[in-house]
Amino acid sequence: MAQCPVCSTVVDEAAARAKTGETAHGAREVDPAKGTRQFHGGKWYYFDSLECRSRFMARPETYLKQGG
Repeated sequence: MAQCPVCSTVVDEAAARAKTGETAHGAREVDPAKGTRQFHGGKWYYFDSLECRSRFMARPETYLKQGG
């Protein structure tokens, strides 16, 4: 389990990575309602919602300082 760096909600990493389908061009689809993730600075970060991921990506330094 991972913790969302924005709101501290626990996120199931396996559910956030689970493939739910495939696009017409073969890209994997996931269900963002189960969590989402973003690669930043050499590390995967997990989020409970797209909103939290967007907030993090707009100002990652803000959330990384809070966690460390």
